Amino acid sequence: MPTPRKGPHLASSPAHERLMLANMATSLFEHGRIVTTLPKAKRLRPVAERLITFAKKGDLAHRRRVMRVIRNKSIVHKLFTEIAEQMKQREGGYTRIVKIAAAKGNNAPRAIIELVTEPVSAKQSVVKEAEASAAAAVDKAQVEETEAKAQKSAAKAAETKTDKAVDEAEAKETEVNADVAADKAEVKKTEAKDADAKAKKAPAKKSAAKKADKEEK
Repeated sequence: MPTPRKGPHLASSPAHERLMLANMATSLFEHGRIVTTLPKAKRLRPVAERLITFAKKGDLAHRRRVMRVIRNKSIVHKLFTEIAEQMKQREGGYTRIVKIAAAKGNNAPRAIIELVTEPVSAKQSVVKEAEASAAAAVDKAQVEETEAKAQKSAAKAAETKTDKAVDEAEAKETEVNADVAADKAEVKKTEAKDADAKAKKAPAKKSAAKKADKEEK
């Protein structure tokens, strides 16, 4: 046999306990409050609050999940339309447990579990608004910081690209200057060769001219 769980046993079996909690949740949503024993109220509280959380989401899937627990369609409609609207400003703590006098017969501890229908206080609203504003400011600061980093990276990349282009231009200019200098040197070398050839031809012409003068005489 399975090991019995710790804590008080509310029913004869787990199935019986689930059915009992479903009936209690139905009564709670119908009347707004019920009187029961303290252990049952403590066990009912998370079940009821989870169903209210489903109702606040309001879609068909969560409505079907609620219908698995609460079979009364009119109570489900009330939960999704009235109770969920009342709990819209709350983010938890939808129920309240108040201890009352013990039962007269067996002296069992009793309690009232009820829905918290009071509107959220102005102070809590201000705190929530301040928290939301602070969260929005943090998100905006993070976005601005990310954009600044992106702009800085883009500027750095552009600067690197510009430096690279400048280096390439300087290298190309140096190469062009070297080619020009080489061409000038080649031209000078050619001119020097031509001058040398002319110088070699000049004595021969002079000798021929002298010989011609002697023959005339």
